Amino acid sequence: MRSFVLAAPIAALALLAVAPSAFAADRADLHRGEQLVERYCAGCHAVRQSGASPNAAAPPFRDLHTRYQIDDLAEGLAEGLLTGHPAMPEFEFSPSDVQAIIAYLKSIQTHQDAALPRASGR
Repeated sequence: MRSFVLAAPIAALALLAVAPSAFAADRADLHRGEQLVERYCAGCHAVRQSGASPNAAAPPFRDLHTRYQIDDLAEGLAEGLLTGHPAMPEFEFSPSDVQAIIAYLKSIQTHQDAALPRASGR
């Protein structure tokens, strides 16, 4: 019993030691994702939580959840996004860039619950 009493605070301290680095990594992904969509996508799409898309036909990224499950975009980002119109170039991103873009897209969705991973069985 005594070892359990000592183990719980030690485990809590270990989690606290790891948590800041995980938080920093998440923030780094968000920042990198924001930079990537700003560089490659902002010419046509609104890539922030507000503002209009420069191209009226290009949906704002904050509303992508109305068209897609955000997690489902990862494969297209890695293998090359193709659309039904020729004006959009094809993009292929590295796995770490895809992770950063998906994290950023999730962070700006107008309905955060829509940005959550899909439940199994759907």
